Amino acid sequence: MKRIFVPTQTASDWQRLLAKPKLHWKKAHSAMTTAACWDAANGQLPAEITGVFESSNEPILTNLQLLVALPEWEVPLPGGERSSFTDVLALARNTLGLVAVAVEAKVDEEFGPMLLTKRTEASSGQNERIDYLHKVLRLKSPLPDAIRYQLLHRTASALFTAEEFHANTAIMLVHSFSPTARWREDYMAFCSAMGAQPLSDSICAVPGFDRPKLYLAWCAGNKKFLEVELPSVV
Repeated sequence: MKRIFVPTQTASDWQRLLAKPKLHWKKAHSAMTTAACWDAANGQLPAEITGVFESSNEPILTNLQLLVALPEWEVPLPGGERSSFTDVLALARNTLGLVAVAVEAKVDEEFGPMLLTKRTEASSGQNERIDYLHKVLRLKSPLPDAIRYQLLHRTASALFTAEEFHANTAIMLVHSFSPTARWREDYMAFCSAMGAQPLSDSICAVPGFDRPKLYLAWCAGNKKFLEVELPSVV
């Protein structure tokens, strides 16, 4: 895992970072749509994400200025064979401090397998990772089998990265470009299982976390970026 990052020149530069650059770089799919959206924000958080944070009325989440956005942010986690890759890791700040936002971008893709599948097919390493994620998320009892596994490690990645950067706030945010808000029910089930407390229709706070504080958020992305087709660079 390297820690030297080169600024993008165009949104197409995001393609090089994908696990399968040619397969995943398609119009109206999450990778290309997300790259187009974030590149168009011109050094700021996308407007719809700012709107979600402002809706919380939490001072720690308002008036945030983007410092850096890192596509395909790699977070090593114990167990398993691969690191966890966050679609976008955004570091932002206001006068109250630094905020780490782990973005899970979606169009129509699901949040991967349910915990039931992971538990049924688990190797010793996978069991280690599931146990680790429960510990990081401070869960006193195992999450239900129907919870989507991807939401666990994306939230853990937000916390882990916030701690690395000494940020006082961690946010796991689903940036959904689905016209029908597909899979939102899976996100809501995860929020409920985490005991999260709604601050608005789009964001909630998870109790039991102080530094960093932990929030879960759902953001409807601007659908115009589904129509953007970016050239391939690989």
